[in-house]
Amino acid sequence: MTLVRVQTGRSYLLTLTSQVEYCNANSIDFLAINGGHGLSASLGTFNGIQISMRQLDNIDIQPSNKSAWFGGGTIVGQVIQTLWDKGFVTTTGGCDCVGMLGAGLGGGHGRYEGLYGMISDNMLQLNVVLANGSAIRVNATSHSDLFWAMRGAGHNFGIVTSYEMNIWPSGPKTWHYHNYVWRGEHLELVFDALNKFHNNGSTPVNMAFNSGSFAMNTTITNEEPIIMWSFAYRGPAEEAERHLAPFNAIESVFEHGSVHSTSTAGLQVYNLTAERLICDGFKRRVAQDADLAAGTVIIHEGYSTEGVDAVDPDSSAYPFRADYHLMLFDAAVPHGQPARQEAAWAWAAEVRDKWNEGQPNRAVHAYVNYATGMETLEERYGHDRWRLEKLRDLKARYDPKTRFRYYNPIVVE
Repeated sequence: MTLVRVQTGRSYLLTLTSQVEYCNANSIDFLAINGGHGLSASLGTFNGIQISMRQLDNIDIQPSNKSAWFGGGTIVGQVIQTLWDKGFVTTTGGCDCVGMLGAGLGGGHGRYEGLYGMISDNMLQLNVVLANGSAIRVNATSHSDLFWAMRGAGHNFGIVTSYEMNIWPSGPKTWHYHNYVWRGEHLELVFDALNKFHNNGSTPVNMAFNSGSFAMNTTITNEEPIIMWSFAYRGPAEEAERHLAPFNAIESVFEHGSVHSTSTAGLQVYNLTAERLICDGFKRRVAQDADLAAGTVIIHEGYSTEGVDAVDPDSSAYPFRADYHLMLFDAAVPHGQPARQEAAWAWAAEVRDKWNEGQPNRAVHAYVNYATGMETLEERYGHDRWRLEKLRDLKARYDPKTRFRYYNPIVVE
């Protein structure tokens, strides 16, 4: 595998298009990268030239102060800090090291989505290098069909060299974070409070993010997982704590310290029975294989979703606006332990199935930026027949040789 860095300056576009044309002429696979993001197993099949976009990291606020142009290599932390220092914010992911486009081309959940929607909802236009090496501008009036696809399935269609997004005044300068740790015996109380708090998608818009997980902490107990939860509120502590009163009433082990977790899986409401079965399954693994359990977290995310709900679901390729909770099972197993890795995959499937069985009247959804590649296309890109037909048609038109096929690829039948 070879790594090539795209240089800044006026010649960067010529360099990039030449690299793509060279790869095409010599039957070499290529993969553009900007951050360090991606769980898909399809990435593991890549062998060719990686094209690093990281040096394309310019951020230019436009005279209107309503939008900014970003280089294709910008990462979340850089965007947050640069805009904040100038009095602005935009929709980003929650992890600093993730590329804005790595998240945004698949939708891009984050702390401001309750107010402004996802990253992709705020993309105004993109400069894109296609699979044949040609460069085009994509927006609502130029290649509008591709503009639709780039916002939710964009990894399949081209390399984005720069993009324009909405920005807003930064708003409150104070954010309040509250972290909890509970014993497993309080699970039903915790999830009942969470369901009432989220109220099927009506989470307070300033309660920007909350994330929780089942994990081992042997300083508390070595017999079962504990429950950890973190809330982030856009505003002062006294406002936040009024919303958090039901959680403060649940006896915690301790409330100080830092727990930071992010991820997905696609639910509307937490099913208490399913969560109990998942937590009890974790407890069984603690007894069966303590090392596997120690490297495992089961993560639950919730967002304020009003801004996401306000966007026409047919206006972009992002398919799952009614998913209010994003879930992730993550087990870390060292290389060279095939039996334990097999057990981890079986456990992952069990937890996934429990989550989906807990909402029997909904189709299976997998947020594309956290998908493993084991899901069906429908589970990643939407169950509406017209969506997949449109994506396949666009894929055949803009990338007929499927050069962009290493990140949860769209298969053209």
